[in-house]
Amino acid sequence: MFIPISKEELKKLNWPQPDIILVTGDAYIDSSFIGVALLGKFLIKHGYKVALIPQPDWRSGKDITRLGEPRLFWGVTAGSVDSMVANYTAIGKKRKTDDYTPGGINNKRPDRASIVYTNLIRRYFKNTKPIVLGGIEASLRRIAHYDFWSDSLRRSILFDAKADYLLYGMAEYSLLELTRALEQKQEITSIRGLCYIAKEKPASGIELPSYEEVKADKEKFTQMFLTFYQNQDPVKGQRLIQKHQDRYLVHNPPYPALTQEQMDEIYSLSFENRAHPLHQKQGKIKALETIQFSITTHRGCYGECHFCAISMHQGKIIQSRSEKSILAEVKSLTKHPDFKGIIQDLGGPTANMYGFECNKKLKKGSCSNKRCLFPQPCPNLPLDHTPQINLLRKVRKIPGVKKVFVNSGLRYDLILADKRAGETYLQDLVSWHISGQLKIAPEHVAKEVLEIMGKPDNQNLLEFKRKFDELSKKSGKKQFLTYYFIAAHPGCTEKHMYLLKKFALDQLKINPRQIQIFTPTPSTFSTLMYFTEKNPFTGQKIKVAKTFKDKQKQKDIVVKRTQKRETKKI
Repeated sequence: MFIPISKEELKKLNWPQPDIILVTGDAYIDSSFIGVALLGKFLIKHGYKVALIPQPDWRSGKDITRLGEPRLFWGVTAGSVDSMVANYTAIGKKRKTDDYTPGGINNKRPDRASIVYTNLIRRYFKNTKPIVLGGIEASLRRIAHYDFWSDSLRRSILFDAKADYLLYGMAEYSLLELTRALEQKQEITSIRGLCYIAKEKPASGIELPSYEEVKADKEKFTQMFLTFYQNQDPVKGQRLIQKHQDRYLVHNPPYPALTQEQMDEIYSLSFENRAHPLHQKQGKIKALETIQFSITTHRGCYGECHFCAISMHQGKIIQSRSEKSILAEVKSLTKHPDFKGIIQDLGGPTANMYGFECNKKLKKGSCSNKRCLFPQPCPNLPLDHTPQINLLRKVRKIPGVKKVFVNSGLRYDLILADKRAGETYLQDLVSWHISGQLKIAPEHVAKEVLEIMGKPDNQNLLEFKRKFDELSKKSGKKQFLTYYFIAAHPGCTEKHMYLLKKFALDQLKINPRQIQIFTPTPSTFSTLMYFTEKNPFTGQKIKVAKTFKDKQKQKDIVVKRTQKRETKKI
């Protein structure tokens, strides 16, 4: 079943009025990888009538009005990607393509889509039902934040969008709580994972520096961000309060990490794993190619790379599905009419974090004085790739499955640190689960840049390459590593990029092509550093490439073909 997107589809279901209408910047792919599809199916399972408006025309009311008003609330998301990231490159150029739009042309998602869609609803429905923001764009912009595209500090998106509530994170169960509370007209201000606006300051909570203060003082902004980050743990996190002029943003603590039973409930939902028939007539949707026959094994990431927002959206606690749940989903995919025997990916934000987590963190919350993986994996982390080894072996034995790929990101330092099962896991990857190349993301090789990024040193990289090459040779397979690097990260200079170029030529024996220019996105330490030009952990000033010309130059140092002997002179 597809979630209805038209009056005709509502009539077929005998739904005179939807309880909830979800509005999204993506085309509608019915897949667990698409937030509104997952949330919509989850609410339907719990007895609510949910309808969907994908990629509405924001220049008129023809799309936003076609389903009427919902009985309970509107849910608004920019889609699977922040709309500004979707629409612009790191050097400010308008993107021509959009992987979540039929036909691939980037003309369906407005800039600052969460704000635009909320204003669109209010334009055509006066005094309407509550509007609830969600998704990655709203989640990462939930407090005062630095916005790269306007080069300014912006208010919480709740104020700019004039929405009623914001749910951050993945939000299935907080959304269900909110839905029930609105239906039963109960108090909602205590729901975890919820942000709302109050006229009076709540009696309890940590008060952050106000929006006006952080806008005027970068030190205050740094102080605000550190307190914000420290309170994103579902065990220890406290309510946060931030004044915006004469009103208050109230940021409730994160929703508890999901149990295995809750994860299994969510991923037991039935999906078509196809685009809605309306979109199928409009052209191919590129995103479908990578998610149609992929499977999520877990959520969260305890890597906490400073440039990555996963820990601020999905959390730092690994939430794994049961083996039984995953195998059941694989078996259901083998019955899909388009399935050709290939599982495109079996993983999560970091594939090899499946199945293990620190018991101390689960009971007492994240450590305030150390990280799980930086500068080295914590000895209290029970490293064990056995759960994923066993899972992969069982999946590839399922009738109808010809190949299972692991295309999610990997932490090679975890593989090296796991003395019990790390080498077996790598051997299985090399033998069964990659198609000629394995993608890894060292991001850089210069020690001082890696430290600022929160990444391990390059000795791990060389040791992993040695093991990978050795195991590939033993398996009789011609396979290679593909490396992802970042240019123009805060603290990175042209000198560091020349060092990266030399290392790649001399040690990795490659001329790198996969170089991404750093894009500052809200709610990351790297973006904080980009804005303040300081390392928040040491207080030291750092160099930051701010102009598009300087950023492009850093990238060009590495990607332009240079004679090895010329590079050595540097």
